[in-house]
Amino acid sequence: MDSTALFNQLKAAEPFFLLAGPNVIESEAHVLKMAGHIKDITSKLGVQLVFKSSFDKANRTSSKSFRGPGLEEGLKILQKVKMTFDLPIVTDVHEASQCEPVGRVADIIQIPAFLCRQTDLLVAAAKTGKIVNIKKGQFCAPSVMVNSAEKVRLAGNQNVMVCERGTMFGYNDLIVDPRNLEWMREANCPVVADITHSLQQPAGKKLDGGGVASGGLRELIPCIARTSVAVGVDGIFMEVHDDPLNAPVDGPTQWVGVFKSS
Repeated sequence: MDSTALFNQLKAAEPFFLLAGPNVIESEAHVLKMAGHIKDITSKLGVQLVFKSSFDKANRTSSKSFRGPGLEEGLKILQKVKMTFDLPIVTDVHEASQCEPVGRVADIIQIPAFLCRQTDLLVAAAKTGKIVNIKKGQFCAPSVMVNSAEKVRLAGNQNVMVCERGTMFGYNDLIVDPRNLEWMREANCPVVADITHSLQQPAGKKLDGGGVASGGLRELIPCIARTSVAVGVDGIFMEVHDDPLNAPVDGPTQWVGVFKSS
């Protein structure tokens, strides 16, 4: 399916479309297992699914944090998910040079929140012709996303979405302001709510070895999800893991996927 057809399909999805999967690619076997289970659930519910996982988590609290398999191996795994389960793929990029190879596999290129104003990255993503999902920076007002979306359009790509993922509230916390979900409509494109990252507590978890990592409020994910759906978002973004307590990245804000053994 070409990008415009998929974009129109997502816009028309009822009650919403879903971007979901484990935060980062841990292994081929794990990603394939998660993709199969999530597709089974969404198919039964009649929810349009785009599978998400990251090949590299470049923005980590610690340089010792797990980052994933990297670009080349990660894209091979995501291509296998795409072919095995006939699913569209969304994954994130951190550098303009990554956009072209990622665009050969991914149907949606995601711009991380910290990079939502990076013009060269937005333009490079736009030029792939793929759908671009821009996460709103935790430090940004919703009005900023109007300009970010316009950068993609001016680069010749009309298939753009914007995503709310919480707003900085002090040093180690985020809040979700439902007003943003309405104000971001000014970007004149589909609005997505990230209901897992928005509950992060950045660098809010002290480790036994003396370091820090991101904490989170997993128990509030259903609350934020219901709030977002009530406001009327077009899509929901959520990270799902079968064993989040042992996930190498962002365990506290991945939803628990309880799956039957196959």
